[in-house]
Amino acid sequence: MAENLDNAIRDNAAGPKKATGDSGSIEQHSLAEQIAADKHLASKQAISGKGLGVKLVKLSPPGAA
Repeated sequence: MAENLDNAIRDNAAGPKKATGDSGSIEQHSLAEQIAADKHLASKQAISGKGLGVKLVKLSPPGAA
């Protein structure tokens, strides 16, 4: 999914921002909006991973029985 989004951002950045033709006009989202969407999706994917990055460990001082 991230690869498809990377390709879409790359294609949108290479193309024109606004195009007008006989059938109408088209305007893409700004690059800042595309980057914000990419960051949002990346953070959602990071959160949905296993464990959330928190590990609980029981500590005991050395020599304790």
